[in-house]
Amino acid sequence: MKKVTKLLLVAGISLAVVGVGNSGALNNVSSAASAPLKVGRVEAAAHGTKCFTVAVAVVQNGVIVAASLDDYQFLGSDVATGVPNSDKDFGQNYKDPAMVLASKKANAKYYSEHMKEEAKSTVSYDKNMAAIEKYATGKTIKSLEATLAAKSKEQMVDAVSGATLVDTQGYLKAIVAAAKAAK
Repeated sequence: MKKVTKLLLVAGISLAVVGVGNSGALNNVSSAASAPLKVGRVEAAAHGTKCFTVAVAVVQNGVIVAASLDDYQFLGSDVATGVPNSDKDFGQNYKDPAMVLASKKANAKYYSEHMKEEAKSTVSYDKNMAAIEKYATGKTIKSLEATLAAKSKEQMVDAVSGATLVDTQGYLKAIVAAAKAAK
């Protein structure tokens, strides 16, 4: 009896699969996963005039599916690790040899301590960036633009859970610019 039940179950599933496969129902399904991924990258002044931001956005069907942010700033070579070749020919062009161009993400521990001392920040640099990236992910470019247009700089700090940076709005604008540049 168990063998007959199993045989009937397998036969029924097989007929269902064959029937759906031949009906054309699956052939007309449009999947977001089939849309191409496009990547955009921009350099922006998202956080004042002493650094620059590199924003990257991956876009699919007008939706930001991934985002990445990092700031680059000249920091003391005694406390920060510079970008590649800072200690080679590239670094010889630095105005002050005691300073290196550095990624704030790569130097998150140092930069977070600096933020804590200077601005009483309670959230580390890398966690702030992750919260902003997460906020943008899953939003359409248009909806993120609308939110940025409707909310003040201060309101955007409150809108992004987990981020406390006063320039949250600037970082989100950089992500939008990267998303619009996606090819």
